[in-house]
Amino acid sequence: MKKLIISLVSIILLSAFSSAGKKESLFNGKDLTGWKVYGTEKWYVDKGKLVCESGPDKKYGYLATEKYYKNFDLTVEFLQESNGNSGIFFRSTIEGTKISGWQCEVAPQGHDSGGIYESYGRGWLKQIEDEKENILKPGKWNKMRLRVEGDRVQTWLNGTPMVDLTDEKIGKANGSIALQIHDGGGIKVRWRKLIIESLD
Repeated sequence: MKKLIISLVSIILLSAFSSAGKKESLFNGKDLTGWKVYGTEKWYVDKGKLVCESGPDKKYGYLATEKYYKNFDLTVEFLQESNGNSGIFFRSTIEGTKISGWQCEVAPQGHDSGGIYESYGRGWLKQIEDEKENILKPGKWNKMRLRVEGDRVQTWLNGTPMVDLTDEKIGKANGSIALQIHDGGGIKVRWRKLIIESLD
């Protein structure tokens, strides 16, 4: 009996450690498997890239993972083809097109890409420093890294640290990762290499 208990404990510990540090792709390059569309804006795959584009309604739109991710390290590459006002939400839940959660900003130059914003709540929790606005490369592929662990959130844009904050409210939350289309129309962003590493 004692050996059996030890074996069971070992199996549980091994499974716990095997999930931590495991990397997976959130986008298969073919379709929207694993994701759910919220709103009437356009989400589609073109030449192996995930594309978000404003539709005729020019409203907010979201593409959210069906799976919840609490503690993770995410890297995403994006190309802003036109107005790039978008974002990467985390620990988020959505009803219709009203989202509860936090956004790592993805926006045109001069609008705090890499900053953290709370929608329908406290607004900006942390904006980036003015001298970091030139790190975004307009019209080119950019790489955003978002690390969320407990109540700490860190972001990097093209390898440069952008924000590092701790927030008790974030620490208590759980939810999906969601890409955003801002309202107003005229937005088109391409996404690729959405790689997530579990920290749980």
